[in-house]
Amino acid sequence: MSKRNKIIYWVATAWLALGMVSTALVQLFRARAGAGGLDSIRHLGYPLYILTILGVWKLLGVIAVLMPKFPLLKEWAYAGFFFVVTGAVFSHFALGDGAKEFFGPVLLLTLVLISWYFRPADRRLTMINK
Repeated sequence: MSKRNKIIYWVATAWLALGMVSTALVQLFRARAGAGGLDSIRHLGYPLYILTILGVWKLLGVIAVLMPKFPLLKEWAYAGFFFVVTGAVFSHFALGDGAKEFFGPVLLLTLVLISWYFRPADRRLTMINK
């Protein structure tokens, strides 16, 4: 892996982790404002217990992505992040929300894709029977 790709991976992954941890904390502490907070979840029409589920899953996903080894677990974490942020994008789209509501989820989606694409070989899942 080139030095350039390694830098891209770690910058994107650090920002992704920061974004997921910050939104997870907003959700777990049920803050009214903030990305994915109480007001946002109410606006989207989801039940409030989803805050706990999303918050816990996001924290576990960050741990999985940052720790070494366990490439299958990393794939699941990236997939989970992808599902969560695309779900947020489409939920806001379905309600006709403006660009302000799309910015956070689209930024996180971009970071998920960049981090996943540039991950080092030792963090990739390899096929055993090729």
